Amino acid sequence: MSAATDTGYTPPRKGSFLDALAPGGKRAFLFLCVLGVLLLFAFPVFWLVLTSLRPAWGVYYVHRGLEFTLSNYAEVLEQGVVVNAFINSFVIATLSTFFSLAVTVTSGYMLSRFTGKLANAWFGTIYIFRTIPYITWVLPLYFVTQWWGIFDTYLGLLLPHIAVHICFFSWLMKGFFDGIDPSMESAALIDGCTRWGAFVRVALPSALPGIAALSILCWLWTWNEFLFALILTSHNTPMITVVMAQFVSELGTEWNLMSATAVMAMVPALIVAIFGQKYVVRGLKV
Repeated sequence: MSAATDTGYTPPRKGSFLDALAPGGKRAFLFLCVLGVLLLFAFPVFWLVLTSLRPAWGVYYVHRGLEFTLSNYAEVLEQGVVVNAFINSFVIATLSTFFSLAVTVTSGYMLSRFTGKLANAWFGTIYIFRTIPYITWVLPLYFVTQWWGIFDTYLGLLLPHIAVHICFFSWLMKGFFDGIDPSMESAALIDGCTRWGAFVRVALPSALPGIAALSILCWLWTWNEFLFALILTSHNTPMITVVMAQFVSELGTEWNLMSATAVMAMVPALIVAIFGQKYVVRGLKV
């Protein structure tokens, strides 16, 4: 028998940090945690919106004064390059998402269900490209687009985005299909379905939550992407992430106009994130 049993002494159980706090202390600690998260993520957005509503002379004194105006948004929208940039960013984000899913869904299914030389070769190719730092793609892509004559075009931007999506999101799609029971596909094959028919009629509908989550991630990634847009475009295909930088010049930074552009660029991404949140959560649980 142990010494604790002989003496009748029972050592106290180790609890968590929250268990050691009084009920009021728990609420105070959780309140401080929530407040810290809000300050970390929400306060910069609040300050950005506030700056976008201030006149040019008041951007350095955002916390003082009550002079607010919407003229910054009007001035930004009067610039044709900004409107074109919004259109180009929306088109590129939507098209790259559509074409990426067409390849990524089948790629993830193949990685999940098939073995052999072709599947292993595809797996190795994606793995190699994933190990290459993202920034090292830019210079070779610049020379390739110049050589093919697609620099500063939709195609010159679409191809790199699609390639990145395939390499990075095929793994996510593989995980979605790994969570689907393959016995239903086997039953469909026994009933006379081809492998393609089993994929379309059984696997694809079961993976729709994951596909919806992936499409939202693809769209948001392309909408917010800056490096490809900076290097692979010029005056013909301006992108909104690059156009925002035009307000920085040798004479200074027009913080009010840059903030107004950033707020407007945030709105589509915010709408997609809010309405697609349930699909992302549901997809990640597949």
